[in-house]
Formats: sequence, structure tokens, C-alpha cells
Amino acid sequence: MNPDLYPDLVAAGGLGAALERLAAGLGVDVTVVPHEGGSSGSAGIASSVPGRRPLSVYVASEERFFIVSGWSEGIESVTGGTPDPAEVVRAGAAWGQGTPLGELGARFPFLRVGERGKAAEHGPAAVVALEWRRMRRQASGAPDFPEFGELVEAAYAEPRLRQLYVFSSHRTLGFSSCTGYPFRTEVAIAPAHGGGPYRVMRRPYRATIGEAATAGAAVALAASLLPADLGPAVAGTAE
Repeated sequence: MNPDLYPDLVAAGGLGAALERLAAGLGVDVTVVPHEGGSSGSAGIASSVPGRRPLSVYVASEERFFIVSGWSEGIESVTGGTPDPAEVVRAGAAWGQGTPLGELGARFPFLRVGERGKAAEHGPAAVVALEWRRMRRQASGAPDFPEFGELVEAAYAEPRLRQLYVFSSHRTLGFSSCTGYPFRTEVAIAPAHGGGPYRVMRRPYRATIGEAATAGAAVALAASLLPADLGPAVAGTAE
């Protein structure tokens, strides 16, 4: 941590201690916790809301600037930054008290509220629907790789896959039974490429379980591998 940029933080013994001192002076009730890694230039502001992790706070290295990130049930719900640590403390208190994301964004303009975070406030089905819209839009914008678009549309047409959270890693589709990261991937499908077959896997880039000549056949195989009692994706993570 640059002492020329953050002399007050250095004097206080680190970012966490400085945030505690600032909160006390502002009369704001927060609990500051160590951030993963224990750096003097990072800290967390605890949340009392189940699923909301502590609001992560970091200091920038090139200028005096405080960067924040808030995760809830495996989704990065808010990000942002400000040169004013008092605003960080106030935002951290609101985050920890469970203030809805829309209200957080309105009260603290330096915070950016993510689409997935907004969707998650309406339940996991809303997150699943959002990601399918994104994936179909991405596929329609890749006319040079029609096999990917065919795979996305075939998977969307299969109800057992459509109810799961879809994600893509280098055009391989993964289907998770939870909406947060790390995902609980139930099955994955790689699109045909260079004349090869579609490949069905348990996880992206793991050993191939089966191959198919068409997207529809690959999707049918993937769906047949899902547990019989598997329902729609739920909120949370594989952990």
C-alpha cells in the first residue's frame, strides 16, 4: 500500500482499522472483517443477510481510490469505486443490512448494480431466464459458427436443459443446477467444429461421454444423463 496515497491508512495500521475508525466517527454501525488473503490494503464489511458475503474493499495502486465488490449467493451483485472512504462505509452498512440493490444504486451512484444481481432478487428462475436470453443473443451474433447457434437453440428447446443455468466456456455449453459460481455442472456439450461431432461431457473439457452428429442428438443424449429427479436450478453455489 502506497504511503504517499494512503498515509491515514498506514497510520491506522491498514484499511480495515481505518474503516473501523471512520465508521465510529460517522456513527455508522459496521463490522469490518479481514479480507481473504489478509492484505493491509483490503478488508470486508460484514453482512447480516444470509447469502450476502462481506462487501469487499480494496485500495487502488496508482491513485487514491477505493474499489468495492459485493457478492450474493455466488453472483457479483454490485461493483464500483470512489475516492471517498466515508461513502464506502455508508454503502457497506447498507449492503450489510440487506438494502435492495435498486435502492443501493440510487443512494450510492458510485455503485453499479449487475443484471444478474437484479434478476436474483426475483428468484433463481429469473436468473436462468436472463442467461438464456444472453446466450441466445450471443449465438445469433456468431454467424461464422452456426454449429454453436444450432446447439444453443436445440438446448433451449429441451425443457430439462432450459430449466438449468446455462453458461459458456469457449463455446462449450455447461448446464448448472445452481445459479451462482462455482456452478454445479450437471452436463456439458461442445459444439461440432471442423467437421467433428458434437461432444457430451460431465464437465467442460473433461472426458467425452458420447458423440453425436447433430445438435439435436447431442442435446437428447445430454438430457438423458440428467438425474431423473433434477428440478429447476436453485439459488446458491456448488459449495
